[in-house]
Amino acid sequence: MASRRSLPRLLIHLLLLLLSAAAAAEASSPRSAEVDALMELKAALDPSGRALASWAGGGDPCGRGDYFEGVSCDARGRVAAIALQGKGLAGTVPPALAMLPGLTGLYLHYNDLRGDIPRELAGLPDLAELYLGVNNLSGAIPAELGRLRSLQVLQLGYNQLSGSIPTQLGRLKKLTVLALQSNQLTGAIPASLGDLPALTRLDLSSNQLFGSIPSKLAEIPQLLTLDLRNNTLSGSVPSGLKKLHEGFHYENNSELCGAQFDSLKACPDDGNDDGKMPHKPESTSVKPQQIQKTADLNRNCDTGGCSRSSTLSAGAVIAGTIIIVAGAAACGLSVFSWHRRQKQKVGSSVEHLEGRLSLDQSKETCQRSASSLINVEYSSGWDTSSEGSQHGVRLSSEGSPSVRFNLEEVECATQYFSDVNLLGKSNFAATYKGIMRDGSVVAVKSINKSSCKSEEADFLKGLRMLTSLRHDNLVGLRGFCRSRARGECFLVYEFMANGSLSQYLDVKEGDATVLDWATRVSIIKGIAKGIDYLHSSKPHKPPLVHQSISADKVLLDHLFTPRLAGAGLHKLLADDVVFSSLKDSAAMGYLSPEYTTTGRSTDKSDVYAFGVVVLQALTGRRAVSSHLRLGAESGRLDDLVDPRLGGRFSRAEAAKLAGVALLCTAEAPAQRPAMAAVLQQLGTSQ
Repeated sequence: MASRRSLPRLLIHLLLLLLSAAAAAEASSPRSAEVDALMELKAALDPSGRALASWAGGGDPCGRGDYFEGVSCDARGRVAAIALQGKGLAGTVPPALAMLPGLTGLYLHYNDLRGDIPRELAGLPDLAELYLGVNNLSGAIPAELGRLRSLQVLQLGYNQLSGSIPTQLGRLKKLTVLALQSNQLTGAIPASLGDLPALTRLDLSSNQLFGSIPSKLAEIPQLLTLDLRNNTLSGSVPSGLKKLHEGFHYENNSELCGAQFDSLKACPDDGNDDGKMPHKPESTSVKPQQIQKTADLNRNCDTGGCSRSSTLSAGAVIAGTIIIVAGAAACGLSVFSWHRRQKQKVGSSVEHLEGRLSLDQSKETCQRSASSLINVEYSSGWDTSSEGSQHGVRLSSEGSPSVRFNLEEVECATQYFSDVNLLGKSNFAATYKGIMRDGSVVAVKSINKSSCKSEEADFLKGLRMLTSLRHDNLVGLRGFCRSRARGECFLVYEFMANGSLSQYLDVKEGDATVLDWATRVSIIKGIAKGIDYLHSSKPHKPPLVHQSISADKVLLDHLFTPRLAGAGLHKLLADDVVFSSLKDSAAMGYLSPEYTTTGRSTDKSDVYAFGVVVLQALTGRRAVSSHLRLGAESGRLDDLVDPRLGGRFSRAEAAKLAGVALLCTAEAPAQRPAMAAVLQQLGTSQ
């Protein structure tokens, strides 16, 4: 009997031992290791814990199917992809990623990540796509990445990476896209990159690369795009690159030569078509030849060989002239500085006493001000009132009679850029409200010169494009001026009294700022007209892609007429500024899916962003969730339309607009309609 009683106890002990062993096995399983890696990844990428709140401790996205935002799994229950682009992540990229052996795609672009790229990423045998662009990553590109034999896309552009390009990247035989633009990379272009048989796009622009272009790059069989702009490359351009046609970009490399390429000088006849030896860019210090000439001159003088020749007399005259001009300039600058200080004192005193200038006071002050400073403040090429520039590019006053402003007009209008007139700031610009001499109210966008295109001809070409845009649903550009002393340029726009569409999203129920249904429909139709105008070809206006449509760019005048802002602005800005501004677009969902793979904006990208704006206008919300999209797809209008309208809307119109929004936000660009077709669906026309 005793043995029978002890048998159940023995079985219970055995069962407990088996459960403990199973638990221990589970704890040491690959699944547990991946969960631990995800928790380390969360802590490193998102120190605040706000962006990845769904990554809960104890959860398992692949084992139990718990929701981890941006994480997808493969059929074997392993983490296969992590897509967290544009989530506002402000941490670092951790080595723990190497603990996810099934990872095939890592998408962390359009964030604010810092620190080095971990070399441990080389331990991911199946990694095919690595997107770390548009962050603040620094340090060198790990040479170990050359071991990623499955890698097809490597996007590291728009960071602060330094050092040279690893030659080991030439081992990535499956690589189709290599994008390293807008970093601080130095050294020569590795010839080993010519050993990438599948490469279609190579972007090394806007770095500090020097030396010649390896001739092997012209032998890459699948290459379609090669961008080497804005470096210090030199020597002969391989003639084989001519086959790329418009896909080859080489501007702003002043020492390149090749008669077969437009805008390049002919190379010296040295019998060497393709340079092999890299040369560092010349220093701005005194060259050895100059030192030698100086030494020879001193030696001749020491031996009595110096004579008072006509050359010496000419040098003395020139030196004397320079001294006189410099003295006059110093006096002039002193007077100018005193005049500017007096103006600032007057402006500060008025602001201190009354807070803001009244309309009459602003007009009186500006009318008393002289305009003589214009010649001091402008360079000849950027002065919109001049007849031309050294590049032969000028703004025509025909069709745009009010583009000519000087700095004093702008200063008077904004009370010397007083903070009380500040409307908003971005990473590259500040916008101020102003009152012009004629009493009209304007918005003045101040842009730092370092954010603008470096080439004056390119800037003026973009400016000419902006002045050609004339449409009732675009914010009109009234003028432009530039201050060399401030290092800024200023765009003067029409002022929109009722702000932007984004101000009317997520407002409280019963708030007076809730837009009624008719106004929302009018906004959607008006913006559609404005985008269609941009995309169309008109006399003196080629088709133009906006690139950054959002609710913030939809402005409303005093009658709530919608005006699209920012059209053509990217034509004035440096490439890195344009791309960094896309972080916000990505975070808010305006960026089309294909941009992450192509890196290019098209008219269909604008259509996608327009579709998102339509959904925002319908729902009254900034964030358009999957639940709201489901309401649009299923036709459940009560789940879709802003409840703050209290049911006061046209169901037929709402159904039509929801259908338009879904078409415009289709995943594939080919499935999205052109804006002309959208206008037809909306029952409106230009």
